[in-house]
Amino acid sequence: MDADAQVAKMEANIAEKTGHPIDYWVKQVKASGLGKHGEIVKWLKTDHGFTHGYANLVAHRTLKSSADQHDNADLVAAQYAGPKADLKPIYDKVIKIVEGFGDGLELSPKKAYVSLRHKKQFALVQPSTKTRVDLGINLKGREPEGRLEASGSFNAMVSHRIRLEKPADVDADVKRWLKDAFDAAS
Repeated sequence: MDADAQVAKMEANIAEKTGHPIDYWVKQVKASGLGKHGEIVKWLKTDHGFTHGYANLVAHRTLKSSADQHDNADLVAAQYAGPKADLKPIYDKVIKIVEGFGDGLELSPKKAYVSLRHKKQFALVQPSTKTRVDLGINLKGREPEGRLEASGSFNAMVSHRIRLEKPADVDADVKRWLKDAFDAAS
């Protein structure tokens, strides 16, 4: 499922989870007078019982920030443009795996990578070179093993890194490590 489809699915589910469609919540936020992303997220989570992903979506939609659904797709497309185009199937395979872990997944594309969140960040996917995607995973306390390296200077937001050069590198070990990180982020 691409970023646009993921956002559309979250928008459809928000009514089911809260009893009101996203447009209702955008109006509520506007009426509240809150104008900062963090304030909106906190208010929705604290006062209305939202999960982080849904609160984040409503905040972005309200503020029309760069994480709007079309911008998300544009950010991911830009990451895999030109010489990195052959790496997109690796990203797609990682996303397909994490989408199977259950509710609460949030994809948050940035300029250089996509943050994967489940209440908090548990992983990130970054096309680091023309030939490699780096998968950063938060598995605090776990010793590096084989392809599961310490993150080192790669990214301080994660504890480990896995170097992926082809879709087949996204195997059962990677799925297990991602699932462990997803569950730990709950």
